Amino acid sequence: MNPKSFFVAAAAVAAITFAPVASAAIDAQAVLAASDAVRNPAKPFGVVVTLIEYRNRKQTDTNTLEVYSKAESAGGQYRSLIRFVNPPRDINKLMLKSGNDLWFFDPASKATIRLSPQQRLLGQAANGDVVTVNMAKDYRAELVAEEDVTDGEKVRHCYRLRLAERSPDVTYDHIEMWIEAGTARPVKAQFYAESDRLLKTAYYRKFQSQLGSERPTEMVIIDGLDPNWVTVMRYSDYAWRDVPDSWLQRDYLPRFKPE
Repeated sequence: MNPKSFFVAAAAVAAITFAPVASAAIDAQAVLAASDAVRNPAKPFGVVVTLIEYRNRKQTDTNTLEVYSKAESAGGQYRSLIRFVNPPRDINKLMLKSGNDLWFFDPASKATIRLSPQQRLLGQAANGDVVTVNMAKDYRAELVAEEDVTDGEKVRHCYRLRLAERSPDVTYDHIEMWIEAGTARPVKAQFYAESDRLLKTAYYRKFQSQLGSERPTEMVIIDGLDPNWVTVMRYSDYAWRDVPDSWLQRDYLPRFKPE
């Protein structure tokens, strides 16, 4: 892919019509939950996530992860095991998300340490960005407006939601998210710190049929201060997987063997 193309596409995404709406007319939480279902398969699954960092349109770093995810029977939030596949220096390192706890295991040192979901993994992608998350479980949604958003050559009628954290240990203090009406496809999101500083803007792209639904297979993330610092996350090799509960236990990390 020509790196210039996603810079141009991202720059072209802009709201062209703003229409305040009565929040009682639309169930914002249900809209967010429907968008979660577009992003995330309902049954245990695996996916390969490739992260590519660009600065001034030149690739500067890359990373590849295998993600295994399974929704909790109680509550519906996902637990995820992430195995580092590339670069070679990181191969077989692991991250585990259980509830809002995030753990890192290094097979070289045999050490398991707790991580912050806000900690940067690569480029603009934080640890909390690569795990599977049902946002409706972690955030309270409020409908701000309905907007027509230009996405490439298409105009998408979207609900603009403001998401407020339910607990202080989630990845972002608050989020603004544009979700297409009728399809529940996520189109755009802006992620904020507690100070209301814009951390980054993300665009959801390249929807393809994966595990029974049209899902975004690329996310373009642009730094909140430097628009020339861009990270692309690509999702591939979706597959239904048996994800044993044992894989999702901190004590099991030293014994995990990749298939």
